Amino acid sequence: MTIKVLNVFGTRPEAIKMAPVVLGLQNDPNFFPLVCVTAQHREMLDQVLSIFDIKPDFDLNLMKPGQSLAEITSRVLHGVSDVIKETKPDIVLVHGDTTTCFAASLAAFYEGVKIGHVEAGLRTGNMQAPFPEEANRSLVGRLSNFNFAPTPAAVNNLLAENISESTITKTGNTVIDALKIATDKVKHLDEDLLEHQFGTDIINKVSDKSRKLILITGHRRENFGQGFIDLCNAIKELANNHPDWDFIYPVHLNPNVQTPVNKILNGLDNVILIKPLEYLPFVWIMSNADLILTDSGGVQEEGPSLGKPVLVMRDVTERPEAVEAGTVLLVGTNTKSITNGIENVLNDDTLYNKMATAINPYGDGKATPRIIQTLTDNFS
Repeated sequence: MTIKVLNVFGTRPEAIKMAPVVLGLQNDPNFFPLVCVTAQHREMLDQVLSIFDIKPDFDLNLMKPGQSLAEITSRVLHGVSDVIKETKPDIVLVHGDTTTCFAASLAAFYEGVKIGHVEAGLRTGNMQAPFPEEANRSLVGRLSNFNFAPTPAAVNNLLAENISESTITKTGNTVIDALKIATDKVKHLDEDLLEHQFGTDIINKVSDKSRKLILITGHRRENFGQGFIDLCNAIKELANNHPDWDFIYPVHLNPNVQTPVNKILNGLDNVILIKPLEYLPFVWIMSNADLILTDSGGVQEEGPSLGKPVLVMRDVTERPEAVEAGTVLLVGTNTKSITNGIENVLNDDTLYNKMATAINPYGDGKATPRIIQTLTDNFS
């Protein structure tokens, strides 16, 4: 029996974490994998597809400027429903907590098709943080026939919600699988691509080991407004106090991020604002950073895998395992707590080394074969 799997994703993080699964299914003769992208992140999605040489069978290309969550949800629901009716898959695989993930799962549920949720069971316990991701992943967990949970804590979260244990498989996180592929590619990265992405000045700064390099990423909806103003004020204060530290910030294209970042941080000699990076150059700069400051979910998993302390600009995280392991530190969103957090880690060698060498709790890079084995066992 050949198992037909429809993989649905739409954002760059989803594409990164689903790429190993798609490639694994393509290399297994028991499966007939199809890929449907919603293009919730158009340009950034396409870059990841190119890196992993994944060609979508269906491209819904649904993103429009200024869409509301309700509009995105309804368009994904209708679009994926049509693809399911056409392809008649045995199972739909979704990832994580995006609007694409939720709406595609709902489409599969309405069409009577089994659902597999990759990276299931992450919870903060607060439906408003992050918003709407916490609601999305909670709802998908309730709908799914297969919950592929990355950690024991994620398993326990699902069990606490009375999700049947028979639906749950602990796999590790596929982001580690993807990072293994990416770090191998980075070793052979074309120098012209690095030059194009960063320029000679940044490459020279990265090469200067006498300076500290802090990589910053930020895009979370709940930090729009005062959260990003406080972040920028913290970076400005640190940059002025530490002229021998460099801050590299690939600035998200959302105007809610662009406006405060450019207003507060433009013109500082040691703060470098650049366009969002392609995945492989981003892995390269993560590998060369001394510390990462982020509000992203995936970076909380990737940074520790590269031996980098990660400071998270959130009050709660759905990835508490890294906090408990000591690789990640929550620093909140106000200026003082962010400033103090970075100062403490970079000025305390003992703390820094403890965070940099702690065991990564997100797995061994073998999540994909565990997912595939579970599907094989259940559909054979």
